[in-house]
Amino acid sequence: MKAKAVALILGLVLALPGWVSAQEYRIGAVFSITGPGSSLGIPERDTALMLEAEVNAKGGIAGPDGKRHPVKVIIYDDGSDETKAVLAAKKLIEEDRVSTIVGTTLSGTSLAILDTIQKAQIPLVSCAAAIKIVEPVQERKWVFKTPQSDFLIIGVLTEHLKAKGLTRVGWLHVDYAFGDLGWIEFQKAAPKAGLQIVASEKFGQRDVDMTPQLTRVKAANPQAVVVWSIPPSASIATKNYYDLGIKAPLFQSHGIGNKTYINLAGPGANGVVFPVGKLLVAEQLSDTDPQKPVLLAYAKAFEAKYGPRNTFGGHAWDALQLVFRAMEKTGPDRAGIREAIENTRNFVGITGVFDFSPKDHNGLDQRAVTMVQIVEGQWRLAK
Repeated sequence: MKAKAVALILGLVLALPGWVSAQEYRIGAVFSITGPGSSLGIPERDTALMLEAEVNAKGGIAGPDGKRHPVKVIIYDDGSDETKAVLAAKKLIEEDRVSTIVGTTLSGTSLAILDTIQKAQIPLVSCAAAIKIVEPVQERKWVFKTPQSDFLIIGVLTEHLKAKGLTRVGWLHVDYAFGDLGWIEFQKAAPKAGLQIVASEKFGQRDVDMTPQLTRVKAANPQAVVVWSIPPSASIATKNYYDLGIKAPLFQSHGIGNKTYINLAGPGANGVVFPVGKLLVAEQLSDTDPQKPVLLAYAKAFEAKYGPRNTFGGHAWDALQLVFRAMEKTGPDRAGIREAIENTRNFVGITGVFDFSPKDHNGLDQRAVTMVQIVEGQWRLAK
């Protein structure tokens, strides 16, 4: 009887939340699994689940105490909504007691949770692009991000347009944080590259027809047109562009780096060129590129479980790997994780080779961006 009683008590102790949290390393995640950002958030979620399973299959993270700790990634869907993102972040911090958070998917939702993150003093590794997420750095002590900043992407795009002699440019962007901040950066970069913006338009995230805006852009007789958005609106704009018979080449943002864009856009996607990371064209890279083996390994693992690779899953891979590496050094200590990420150097990830510092919480340069063209529904390195 005594043995049974001891076993029962031990079982109850092991079931207590406090005991579990002392044993496992808890990581929070907020992704746009539903809503307009779902084509980005779903592969981020899938990547997080894949990595959680991979780490735990090896016994967990080897912490500084010399023991392996199972990883628990607690994932919430913000529905591509800023208010829901804030509520999810607060729940992860206050109820789930996570050590760090990865996400959110979109620039707007990431910006929305910054105040919550800073006040709680918990590390955040965002999967969204806007430079304002991590700058000014002195006001973003606890915040990092893995996608290339919009100014890096825009810089490569404008140099490409200049090199092609496409100096008269029409512009359209989605009317929320990602598009608005991209527009700000394009206005800065275009004059420096000798480009003239001959027309600018915007559209709503849930709009289903951009024909009026594109008609006005067409009337300005541009040599090239840039659309700055994500699917589905980026795909709708592409279909409208194709239907209007606009002859100027169409350029898009890194927000279209998945097959969803191609599938929704149809034949209009062929010929579209966009600046993005190297994952989509990993096989076409030089064997001397330090990212190539990492990219190929991730692409193989992801595609075996979930289907075609995309850059957004790669952003989540980078974010979680940064957290795993930090936890190996510091365990679940929030301040320690923040410091470890900030001091990460030469981390070869999916998005690029990261060199973080107290002055740079993105850690990437233009080497993390390449120009890609869609040819017969496939990604190709642009000439």
